[in-house]
Amino acid sequence: MRYDIHLTLEHSYPSASDHARNLLRLLPSDRPNQRVMRRLLTIAPAPDERREWLDYFGNVTTLVAWHRPIAAISYTLSVQAERRGGGEMDISAPLHALAPEIVAAGLTPSAPLHFRGPSARIVQTEAIARFAQDACQGAYSTREAVERLGRALHALMRFDPTATEVTTPPAEAFAARRGVCQDYAQIMICGLRAVGIPAGYVSGFIRTTPPPGQKRLEGVDAMHGWVMAWCGATQGWLDYDPTNAQWAGEDYITVAIGRDYADAAPVRGAVRTAGAQKTTHAVDMIPL
Repeated sequence: MRYDIHLTLEHSYPSASDHARNLLRLLPSDRPNQRVMRRLLTIAPAPDERREWLDYFGNVTTLVAWHRPIAAISYTLSVQAERRGGGEMDISAPLHALAPEIVAAGLTPSAPLHFRGPSARIVQTEAIARFAQDACQGAYSTREAVERLGRALHALMRFDPTATEVTTPPAEAFAARRGVCQDYAQIMICGLRAVGIPAGYVSGFIRTTPPPGQKRLEGVDAMHGWVMAWCGATQGWLDYDPTNAQWAGEDYITVAIGRDYADAAPVRGAVRTAGAQKTTHAVDMIPL
């Protein structure tokens, strides 16, 4: 499926900011099931510094900085990209046989070993570990264990944009049984790692217009977050969206990946100003 994607992200400040500096991961790139035909990121006002590179996980990373006072920043992204399906057939390793395959996979940037242990925003939590072990019990394959945990988490949690903030730890969101896509994804990653499945965070876009007769999905008015799980050497990485209890296939475009949200955050940075900033965020993902 091919899409035209348009993102507008705006920040405004009650008083002019001084020395704003941001790190952006907004530009998607080619991946095994994804091809990017066009991408353009426009920033206003034009930054005094702008540099781009690929980070360790292959994400396009843009550094922007302003050395003069500014009252607002606008990011406008235009992308045409294509996503193909994959991973529908279960050829994954049994869960008990996953550990030696993780070691044998080596230490490339996409190696599962990087996604097996604790990370900056995801530390092991006993309550999440118990929940994951119960949900995955009896799964005959790693892929089935991933799906069982995702469905169990979806049934337990309630989508609530007012319940958490971007810095809320997974343990806190899990205890409240509420959150947004970032919370669902980081809780699931924590649970998968607890049962021995390497897992990471994916930031990207989800199709905003569902097929006829299907309900509108949660989290479609902003950039979305979901989970990537390593299911063995034969199956490789698969993407699962616990917010909507489904495998992430043709309706999803990946922008960035990482061990947790901190590695894949669309915008991170620092600004010196007074008062609280205001942010607006709009996404259109149009099937062609």
